[in-house]
Amino acid sequence: MRMLQEQEKVKKPKKSLYGFAISFIWKIFFLGVASIVFYLFSVEHNLFYLFGSSPSLDRLENPRSDQASELYTADGQLIGKYFRENRSPVSYDQVSPVLVKALIATEDVRFYQHSGIDPSAIASILYGTLLGGDSRGGSTISQQLAKNLYKTRADDSKGALGHIPGANILISKTKEWITAIKLEQRYTKEEILAMYLNTVDFGSNSFGIKVASKTFFNTSPDSLKPEQAAVLVGLLKAPTSYSPRFNPANSKRRRNTVLAQMAKYNFLSKAEADSLSTLPLTLQYKVENHYDGPATYFRGAVADYLKEWCTQNGYDLYRDGLKVYTTIDSRMQQHAENAIEKQMRVLQRRFDSHWKDKNPWVDEKNREIPGFIESTIKRTAYYKRLKEKHGNDTEAINRELNTPRDMMVFTWDNPQLEKKVTMSPLDSLRYYKRFLHGGMMTMDPFSGEIKAWVGGINFKYFKYDHVKQARRQPGSTFKPFVYVAAIDNGYSPCDKIVDKRITINYVENGEKKDWSPTNADWVYTGAPMTLRRAMGKSVNSVTAQLTELVGWETVVKYAKRLGISSPLQAVPSIGLGPSDVSVYEMVGAYSTFPNQGFYTTPRFITRIEDRNGNLIHQFVPKQKKVLSEETAFLMMHMLKGGMEEPGGTSQALWEYDLWKGNEIGGKTGTTSNHSDGWFMGVTKDLVTGVWVGAEDRSIHFRTSALGEGSKTALPVFGLYMEQIYKDTALGYTRGRFPSPTVKISKKYNCTTVLPKAAPDSTAIDLELEILNMGDNI
Repeated sequence: MRMLQEQEKVKKPKKSLYGFAISFIWKIFFLGVASIVFYLFSVEHNLFYLFGSSPSLDRLENPRSDQASELYTADGQLIGKYFRENRSPVSYDQVSPVLVKALIATEDVRFYQHSGIDPSAIASILYGTLLGGDSRGGSTISQQLAKNLYKTRADDSKGALGHIPGANILISKTKEWITAIKLEQRYTKEEILAMYLNTVDFGSNSFGIKVASKTFFNTSPDSLKPEQAAVLVGLLKAPTSYSPRFNPANSKRRRNTVLAQMAKYNFLSKAEADSLSTLPLTLQYKVENHYDGPATYFRGAVADYLKEWCTQNGYDLYRDGLKVYTTIDSRMQQHAENAIEKQMRVLQRRFDSHWKDKNPWVDEKNREIPGFIESTIKRTAYYKRLKEKHGNDTEAINRELNTPRDMMVFTWDNPQLEKKVTMSPLDSLRYYKRFLHGGMMTMDPFSGEIKAWVGGINFKYFKYDHVKQARRQPGSTFKPFVYVAAIDNGYSPCDKIVDKRITINYVENGEKKDWSPTNADWVYTGAPMTLRRAMGKSVNSVTAQLTELVGWETVVKYAKRLGISSPLQAVPSIGLGPSDVSVYEMVGAYSTFPNQGFYTTPRFITRIEDRNGNLIHQFVPKQKKVLSEETAFLMMHMLKGGMEEPGGTSQALWEYDLWKGNEIGGKTGTTSNHSDGWFMGVTKDLVTGVWVGAEDRSIHFRTSALGEGSKTALPVFGLYMEQIYKDTALGYTRGRFPSPTVKISKKYNCTTVLPKAAPDSTAIDLELEILNMGDNI
């Protein structure tokens, strides 16, 4: 037995050193391969949450980069964007071939040969790192796209190991390799190039080739010249360092490097590259921002609404590339902005001449308010920052407030509407407080579509929107709510009330009070006056008596019914407009009258589409019957009294080319100290509201001859409507208000004396109207 065992031992040859080495190498090889496979598997599937998430299959097949949402007018004009990264995608066919050649020559010359990873480039990196050779960089365009598109290096893509120095770079690179290969499997080379050009950052708030082409050269990607394409490709290495705007020398050197690369790989001839390298940098540089374009205040109001809508519906306004179609007509918007600018230039000159070297912030007795600027600046964000910086060191704060510095300020003095000055912060506040402001909105009363929205004189310098955000006392433009409450409860436009001095006694919060209203001109005729004439002339005494007859709570109820949502005080003076309201509310309320008693909620969006043009939501008119058609019809007749009744407050409109063959209803409004001037204008197609005033109620004209609504706000309506009728492409024509579709319950025997200022042809029209409406009025 022992001999057999010894023989077996003799028969078993010993392994040679060579065999051990081969076996060890194979084991190491298989272990290495297994480790690499396990590592790649772990990275891709985020094993034990150590490596961070990788792009899912859905994200790979439906890549989504941040994309600006776009705002369009009803007539198809792009008027603005909402973005964190200003990006608008283009297809491969919309990109100049020379740009593609510049990109490939500079960033990835073997792009069409590899499948996402370029082994030669990786070898070049290793060689350059270890042996000091020429290192070109090993990231392919596909890898760079993976990094840009899926944010592989962002904090939310890191796992536990991703926060370890060194390991984080290796893991990120691995994700980019894996993702690049997957992208190559799912997309064509052309699609990858287009996606890459749409995602890269070119600096100057321009993301993607479309915005970059516009920003630096005011052109489109398909129209780029070779030297322009070279500049943009050069920016990809370092957008700030090679910016043609801020570092032109660096940019030119980098441009020439790109051109040399194109010549090296035969995309350009050497002679052509040399010739282009001698050209100077020629830019048409303009960074697109949120202030550019028309309807800036409107865009802000739409953004406020859309942010809430997006939150409720799971969208991101600043990233999802929504296409929002609004009701605004770009041509009407331009006419509105022009009218505001023209009138406000005139008013500002008049205001400055009126006050001359005096400060316009005054109390009820027209005495300057001491310390007004010093107390006002303490309510600003700038002062709060100074407080955070200096604490209670008032000397340091005052020093900064009174230190002059260079700044740009708004001005009406030149077409650019701004100028460079040297002012202290306190002086700049004094300067800005002297400006008058305006708000204006036009609406189609039947559909509720807002056609024009001007929230102020200049959005860049004055962000506050005076259409919807601001609320001011409406003055006499609130009176129609008194008259509609009366007519809807049995009163007639022909009923008469004596114009006389009165005192109204009432109880408020258990306390006895009295109120004695005065007419604007302090004159009382002592004669009976029809309600139509009283509203046309804006007689306070008649309005106050009528308010007492119908009840001030009833007036509030009708104002609310017609769409006024601001808080209203049920007091005897309610009809004279003491409660603050917005232009937005007033236009919506007045629109009930031409719309046969239907209140239509003002709307500014018609539909929203996703980035691919698929309809997400359609907005439809919201209407509610709040008045009888007869009441609405009679109120239109009342509103025309402002032009047709002797002494009507809207008769300044005769100065404009509006009256021929046309009917206009209107109401002026002025607060007691001329802080607010209003005009509400109604035609057969449109309702327009205009407000004019200063930011602070203590800043205003001191006389009615200068400060009443017929002098400040009404001209804006006149200028605007003149242009609306001249612009025949809009389709708005002069004409009469439509007759009621229902039988009027009784005859109204009102006698109207035509104003002497009315042109003869119009007087005939008005007389014919009275005769023709025999069965109705």
